[in-house]
Amino acid sequence: MDQLGINIGFYFVHLINFIIMFIILRKWAFIPIMNVLERRRETVSQGIEDARVAAEARANAEQEAEKILADARAKAADEAREITARAEAQLKDVGAAAEVEATKIKEAAQVDAQAARDQALGEVRGQVAALSIAAAQKLVGEALDEQRQRALIGEFFSGVKSGKVSVVEGASVSGDSAVVTSALPLTDAEQGTVKNEVLAKLGSGGEVEFKVDPSILGGLVVRIGDKILDDSVAGKLGAMRQTLR
Repeated sequence: MDQLGINIGFYFVHLINFIIMFIILRKWAFIPIMNVLERRRETVSQGIEDARVAAEARANAEQEAEKILADARAKAADEAREITARAEAQLKDVGAAAEVEATKIKEAAQVDAQAARDQALGEVRGQVAALSIAAAQKLVGEALDEQRQRALIGEFFSGVKSGKVSVVEGASVSGDSAVVTSALPLTDAEQGTVKNEVLAKLGSGGEVEFKVDPSILGGLVVRIGDKILDDSVAGKLGAMRQTLR
């Protein structure tokens, strides 16, 4: 060693110093630094893992939120359709009810108008009878039997002669119901006679309805099923016009 210029003692001193320095640096520098770096690496890894978990949680939350939103939209759409359907149904019901009510009011008005017209025509019937009697007396220049005149006028409007309804007498008809039309309202007695005569043709289970139509002028028109028995003045005048052509 001396030949190489190396001092053995100095060499060992430096070696010992190096070993001591290495031990000190390792214990007080290298190991703490490595520990710090390891903790830093673990912190970074944990941060990355936390970020990944947070990203997954956010993605799951977004998916759940989208699902909830879609369900809410679907539910809202269903409720809107249901509300619309109920509203339309209620509107239809209201419209139908209003139409029914309007029809009832119209029918009631027609019935009232018919009743008022029949009442007015019933009152006119007495006046017509009085005017007819007065006109007949003036024509012949003497007083006539008023009771006989009233009977003739009654026969003219009711079609009932000597307790018989001429329009159905001898007629062959059948049906469940009949509509009897007169120019002026018939009295209760006249309706009873006509009803009995018509029911004798229909049978006890038949129905008879009475109507008033001034256009037939006098006499009766009886409709049974699709058959019409016309003994009205207007019908006779029409037949006469056809004959004279």
